Amino acid sequence: MKIALITGASSGLGREYALQLHEAFPEVEAVWLIARRRALLDELASRLPIPAVPVALDLTNDSDMNALGEKLKEESPEIELLVNCAGCGYLSNVADTDPGLLTRMTDLNMRAITLVTRTALPYMVTGGHIVNVSSIASFCPNARMTVYSSTKAYVSSFSLGLREELRDQRISVTAVCSGPMDTEFLDVGGIKGNSKMFRTLPYCDPKKVAAGSYRAAKADRAFYTPRVFFKLYRFLAKVLPSTIVVKLAKT
Repeated sequence: MKIALITGASSGLGREYALQLHEAFPEVEAVWLIARRRALLDELASRLPIPAVPVALDLTNDSDMNALGEKLKEESPEIELLVNCAGCGYLSNVADTDPGLLTRMTDLNMRAITLVTRTALPYMVTGGHIVNVSSIASFCPNARMTVYSSTKAYVSSFSLGLREELRDQRISVTAVCSGPMDTEFLDVGGIKGNSKMFRTLPYCDPKKVAAGSYRAAKADRAFYTPRVFFKLYRFLAKVLPSTIVVKLAKT
């Protein structure tokens, strides 16, 4: 059975990926929805037109990660699509941030995406697709979100290197570098109302980002950045000295 595996599926962009899955990938026969909150996964599963398996896991927990590997080994599905959407970010200077939040960002945004991908790869079909949710924050370090932006730089770099490794298997890897979206991410991270930069930036629509990501994956694009404003920012971050851009990008 061909399946899709979506992490961070309980809300926000991850939820949109699940809702738009069948239209974008009609060949996928079932989806595994991965997140911590089982009740939200159950509700989402009830709305999907294909069989959906809620898999309540905390991807920063070693035993939960091992459980995912055991489930894949037991069922041996054919993974057509892997969407790594789970992630978190917190607004604060490094010196003022609870160490537990710092390690949660590094564990979820870097370690988990690496291990989920490694766990899923033996089951990926030739011609399959991997969508890794990065961020415009990957283009340059963002002061007051230093750890978050650094972890997203890892996601973009990981995606590009993995893409080259999987070329012979015709598995596409696309890094999604979106701007801010009005989701619970902003509330959980203490961002909403506390950042002048976030108040002035144009926002992205999660529905459009999910749809654009899927189009980019099917077109075998390495990166997907919505909105002209953020495409321009990506270009400037490449051509200007990083010591200048980091001052402009302070959150």
